[in-house]
Amino acid sequence: MHISHRQHFFDHIAQTSDYPLALEIDRAEGVFMYGTDGKKYLDLISGIGVSNVGHRHPEVLAAIHQQLDKHMHLLVYGEFVQSTQVQLAKALVDTLSFEPEIASPFGKIDNVYFTNSGTEAVEGAMKLAKRFTGRAEFISCFNAYHGATQGALSLSGAEHFKRSFRPLLPEIKNITHGNPEDLLQITSKTAAVIIEIVGGESGVRVPSADYIKMLRKRCSEVGALLILDEVQTGFGRTGSFWAFEQYDIYPDILLSAKGMGGGMPIGAFMSSQRIMSVFKNNPILGHITTFGGHPVSSASALAALRVTLKEKLPEKAIAKGELFKSLLVHPKIKEVRGKGLMLAAEMESFDALKQTIDQCIEKGVITDWFLFCDNSMRLAPPLIITEEQIREGCAVILEVLG
Repeated sequence: MHISHRQHFFDHIAQTSDYPLALEIDRAEGVFMYGTDGKKYLDLISGIGVSNVGHRHPEVLAAIHQQLDKHMHLLVYGEFVQSTQVQLAKALVDTLSFEPEIASPFGKIDNVYFTNSGTEAVEGAMKLAKRFTGRAEFISCFNAYHGATQGALSLSGAEHFKRSFRPLLPEIKNITHGNPEDLLQITSKTAAVIIEIVGGESGVRVPSADYIKMLRKRCSEVGALLILDEVQTGFGRTGSFWAFEQYDIYPDILLSAKGMGGGMPIGAFMSSQRIMSVFKNNPILGHITTFGGHPVSSASALAALRVTLKEKLPEKAIAKGELFKSLLVHPKIKEVRGKGLMLAAEMESFDALKQTIDQCIEKGVITDWFLFCDNSMRLAPPLIITEEQIREGCAVILEVLG
């Protein structure tokens, strides 16, 4: 008797909710995915901020094939000189060479440590901050999400999400994203503050420039490191290559993943050589990874980076985001928040939103909700989406709401 992939999915793939989408996708191209039944879906979430340059971008595929013809895994991170890895590190550093109004007291970012994911980048950054400062306290924001492993989960600003996994790391404090008064909680006991410039899973929360500058100054005053989590916002999503460029400040540690890989798994935490060098001793090999910066993922990421810059995707994201906002006007939509193509359309309740999402998927448009803001629709399509495709997607959403 033939058992379908769908049945094997439910029998053997570990489930994390009682209602997975369970769409069976056969292939994907550009901004579209195609089901095994041939049904076409417009992707408005990019695999949660991953497919920034679209699915299977030709230049990304070419780079992957070229690397496959050379070699795959050779040795653990940081031992061999691997050309794609080195080129990617240099390209990343080159995106960070601008002069901000408020700099880091520890200098420009010129060192990259590659990981397999955003969560791993968070974990590495936490170790780096503790080792460099000799402090143990971390501060993150309420309703922030920085990953699901135990260190990253400790930073989560939603108690219901981590309660069942306690005890977690001690000395974690939460502040309110965008509230200047809370910045006084950052003291000489704080190893680092970790924050998303634009809050992601909290439902796309955009702070004022003054707040971000005050945060940078406060960290510098008390010797705490400023870790910017650009796992969702990086690689052009908010209208600049890195979201923090729009705020005229500079971090001490920068995190990237998701859209970085062009569809392949990779992440990174980046800092100055002065800070990063503490991993060399006491102990030696202070942070190690087997697959971090895998050559095929690095080749894919380098191609994605070059495509992002060459096609001016960050700059184009601003007008595309404004188009979404202008089109999604409806009594059932309270507001559309965000920067560039990182948007949230707020509705009355989770039930109303879930019904809308389900009906949109039936009509061939894939959207989603947020982990800590379940009444808002996630709109984060590939940055290559066209004006016409935006209009098509919004027409479906409005039809469902109407």
